[in-house]
Amino acid sequence: MTDTPAPTPAPLSGDARIRAEAAAFRRLRAHLLEARPDVQNIDLMILAGFCRNCLADWYGDALRAEGVDLDKAAAREAFYGMPFDAWKAQHQREATPEQQAAFAASQRAHAG
Repeated sequence: MTDTPAPTPAPLSGDARIRAEAAAFRRLRAHLLEARPDVQNIDLMILAGFCRNCLADWYGDALRAEGVDLDKAAAREAFYGMPFDAWKAQHQREATPEQQAAFAASQRAHAG
């Protein structure tokens, strides 16, 4: 008996792909903001190399590419659903020395 690989699905195109990507983004955003606000941005940066702020900045970049005129703070407010400083005050803690060291090490590991 041979292992037969699973058929490769046809790539999505057009509106279906855009809707799927948008839905995945909304689900990731909800997960990070609503289901797991306890996970600190610095820990996301250490483990994944991006955090909620990165997503908010990428969201802002995408909006500006569509002709929406907004600055970084406005993009973050649109992403977080409130001013970033308010979200940060509610959910973020000061980074520990251990987190800062792990972040620095992760940056060195990816720098080249």
